[in-house]
Amino acid sequence: MNLKTQLQETDEPRQALSKKEYKQKLYQLQIELVKLQRQIIKSDDKILVILEGRDSAGKDGAIKRINQHLSPREIRVVALGKPSDRDRGAWYFQRYVPHLPVAQELVLFNRSWYNRAGVELVMGFCTADEHEEFMTSVLSFEHLLVHSGIKVIKYYLDISHAEQKKRLENRATDPLKQWKTSPIDAQAIKYWEQYSAARNEMLARSHAPLAPWTIVHTDNKHEARLNIISDLLGRLDYKGKDKQLPEPDSRILFTYDAMCLKEGRLAP
Repeated sequence: MNLKTQLQETDEPRQALSKKEYKQKLYQLQIELVKLQRQIIKSDDKILVILEGRDSAGKDGAIKRINQHLSPREIRVVALGKPSDRDRGAWYFQRYVPHLPVAQELVLFNRSWYNRAGVELVMGFCTADEHEEFMTSVLSFEHLLVHSGIKVIKYYLDISHAEQKKRLENRATDPLKQWKTSPIDAQAIKYWEQYSAARNEMLARSHAPLAPWTIVHTDNKHEARLNIISDLLGRLDYKGKDKQLPEPDSRILFTYDAMCLKEGRLAP
């Protein structure tokens, strides 16, 4: 089976992938990622991939499958913790700047400066003025990055209320996932509506042609991962690309626009 037959959009209901099918498709896409990394190194490219979303939306899993077989010297995962007192006294974007990609690098941000538009706003970790200053300056910052030669790709991983609750409950009881638990988990459910409102404002005010948002439905983790990787590969040119690469399924992954909310394409 070649890649052209995989992940294609049809008018028929999606059938759940078997574990074997998922692994086969993931393997073929990961081969393409290795080709892509070779090109990034050869061409001195600078690629920044931002993954945002609610707690348990699948950011860790997607990042793991992207970097699983890539050279650790040219790929970095950035997941910053709680800001220090020094960070809080600095220009907001300053703590992120040292982690931006340099030539020959692919950098994956597991959450990013958009913390200020989500968690910080909802949990009261920033003031209304700080939030507004961020929202009015973030696109200017990202445009500077793009004009400097950094390719910025932004994914928002969207999860339903019921699926998030199930995953958080599983996280609390699974001994191998204890490192993921935090006091914020309970607040994610309690403040669901506030997080939705913050997400809606963030997407509406930080989506632009030079730095657009791509939405990914993640209730099905396997489909979400495959579609993210397929989309990432489709956005970038590299030597030896499989010409039969599938298009992402638009029911799972699509570019944000103002109609998304009116049409109910995001979790309420």
